[in-house]
Amino acid sequence: MNKFRFTIKVLVIATFLVAFASVAQAQATRTWVSGVGDDANPCSRTAPCKTFAGAISKTAPCGEISVLDPGGFGAVTITKSITIDGTGTLAGILASLTTGVIINAGVNDVVTLRGLSINGACNGVRGINVIQGGRLNVEDCVIFRFANEGILVSKSGDFALNVRNSVIRDNTGDGIGTTTSSGFVKATLDNVRLSGNGNGLHAKSGSEVTMRNCVVSNNTNVGVFAESVTAGRTSRVRVWACQITLNAVHGILSGNPGNAGTSAVEIAQNQIDVNGGNGVLISTGGGVITFTNNSIFGNGTDGCAGCAGVGPGN
Repeated sequence: MNKFRFTIKVLVIATFLVAFASVAQAQATRTWVSGVGDDANPCSRTAPCKTFAGAISKTAPCGEISVLDPGGFGAVTITKSITIDGTGTLAGILASLTTGVIINAGVNDVVTLRGLSINGACNGVRGINVIQGGRLNVEDCVIFRFANEGILVSKSGDFALNVRNSVIRDNTGDGIGTTTSSGFVKATLDNVRLSGNGNGLHAKSGSEVTMRNCVVSNNTNVGVFAESVTAGRTSRVRVWACQITLNAVHGILSGNPGNAGTSAVEIAQNQIDVNGGNGVLISTGGGVITFTNNSIFGNGTDGCAGCAGVGPGN
């Protein structure tokens, strides 16, 4: 009887190891999706999958999902380091009544989204929602028509967000919203257009944001908003060589009534004009440092009252 039980245990272990090896072998470093693919396929170049969700389980950590031809590839939840690359074709995510991309990965995982069109169809929840992870790179993407944020980073602990050559527009909520209950969200925005959103950028408690060569325009509230509501926490935004114009309320707002934390904005070489309220406004808990080389003109209220000038900064 003991020999029989031992034999059964050996067979069970062997079966488990074979199954595990099969799963591991099924995950490729590069997988493919196509508008005419099938998620039952192995997601190879010649037998592509239909959706990002179907391909992600067949893609190894740190691997890449590439798009073969135009198509809508569905919303996806990402739980590991991965790149999704739609460069060179229409790589669409139509996210009606849902979130386009949810990132709930490990604290050291890096996710890259490149060349994607993420469409909320006027009723989608969010374009990209970061719950947990280490770093997110958004490159050459368009995110639009969501009921809340285009990109939301709201988590605990440190996180890095890099957005480059992308358009985030026509979202009812913030174009980009960042906050963390501990650590910092360190965000870099380069050549990003934030237009037609609620606030363009909304950097809340724990945010450290750098913007350069960006256009922030036609938002229904504030263009760049630094707001730290939590005592002992900070929000800092550095805005260089950007155009902040035609926002319905203020161009730049640092602080807000009721804020218990510290908000700070640093501005240099920007064009801040034709905003409905103040070009630059300092409120409760806020401060602005200017290198005195900004153009602040044609707003409801011009000037930079209360700003700390620190030199030409050319």
